[in-house]
Amino acid sequence: MSSKQKRFFLSEEEIPTQWYNIQADMVNKPLPPLNPATKEPLKPEDLFPIFAEEVSRQELDQTHAWIDIPEEVRNMYKYYRSTPLVRAYGLEEALGTPAHIYFKNESVSPVGSHKLNSALAQAYYCKKEGVTNVTTETGAGQWGAALSYAAKVFGLEAAVYQVKISYNQKPYRRLIMQTYGAQVTASPSMSTKAGRKILTEDPNNQGSLGTAISEAIELAVSTPNCKYTLGSVLSHVTLHQTIIGLEAEKQMQKAGEYPDIVIGCFGGGSNFGGIAFPFMRHNILDGKTTRFVAAEPASCPKLTRGVFQYDFGDVAGYTPLLPMYTLGHNFMPANIHAGGLRYHGAGVIVSQLLKDKLMEAVDIPQLETFDAGILFAKAEGIIPAPESCHAIAAAIREANKCKETGEEKVILFNLSGHGLIDMTAYDQYLSGSLQNYVVTDEMVNENISQLEKIV
Repeated sequence: MSSKQKRFFLSEEEIPTQWYNIQADMVNKPLPPLNPATKEPLKPEDLFPIFAEEVSRQELDQTHAWIDIPEEVRNMYKYYRSTPLVRAYGLEEALGTPAHIYFKNESVSPVGSHKLNSALAQAYYCKKEGVTNVTTETGAGQWGAALSYAAKVFGLEAAVYQVKISYNQKPYRRLIMQTYGAQVTASPSMSTKAGRKILTEDPNNQGSLGTAISEAIELAVSTPNCKYTLGSVLSHVTLHQTIIGLEAEKQMQKAGEYPDIVIGCFGGGSNFGGIAFPFMRHNILDGKTTRFVAAEPASCPKLTRGVFQYDFGDVAGYTPLLPMYTLGHNFMPANIHAGGLRYHGAGVIVSQLLKDKLMEAVDIPQLETFDAGILFAKAEGIIPAPESCHAIAAAIREANKCKETGEEKVILFNLSGHGLIDMTAYDQYLSGSLQNYVVTDEMVNENISQLEKIV
């Protein structure tokens, strides 16, 4: 690790008091989510049976650029925020690049990832509304851990459906959730109608985020005084995550630099949007020319190879119809270790921004991500989560381009979480048993052909 490593923090007074809603500043607003029964644009009250009322209003807000962070939430943020912005001298030296590389270290939260930024907000709004129980889904377990902790902070009971392959691959994630008091069920399960249908059709189904979402929503709507909470994809989740980029903006000022490239790994969009959107507003409003790169797994390439159309956010079709880049809600991704990125679709904001070419996307094979994670660990001393390895791999690609051209660009990426509970994945990588997964055009086209076409 380089002895020159620098970290930049904010004081408590400098921690942002508002989240940033990029929808208000977008020239082309996202198309409206649709009620699946009527095909009419969704209204906030349509979401009240599922979500807390305040996040339902935030979800569809295309007017207010700034949303106040409740003082109770901001007080909990102070337990771990601001998170450090780090100049990655060690990685720069290892690559021999003239680029200046910075990363926002979200792994320092109590649950080890960025997910707590929205979990605290959603749990607070549920508690304020008088809710007593919350449900959710989780892939690798970072969101499930965050929601389990946040629920305990605000005195709620939590039930988590964890994608079965991750439930089995990552037992310590399950144990973290259970330590915080949550009930954790492998999905698909026999405890819901959606789960039973999936297992009847495919008894060996290893699950996806889409299946887990279906089960969590079903439990929420069938349980008194219960609400569903979501860890990514939807606009209100990305809103809460902008605390990351808003802090990073102030910290980059302290560093005396401004990013030429901003990178985030991509599952549903909240992590990427959290780091990118506060900087993107300067492209939209002030003529800045920063590039924004979403790094997704090659085995689940919705941004790079999906289609833009209305689709469900879950397998069973319980969610609203969302205008997004999708591989089809029945898409079953390969069993890669980046469980938080194994999602078939992209959030509506990111989908519109990609359609308008305000951002770009790359898909990265699994082995390249672990190559990057190992290099980063050796250079910076932090073992990154498999999801974060995608952002690191994309940053390394850009840094190597700078090495070839001699350009001294400033690269910023989000280290969304640590990998200390993902060492089984690293063990498999180091032993040579991990592999890449290829999604063929035939697989994508066949799945998309089954979707209902909605103009």
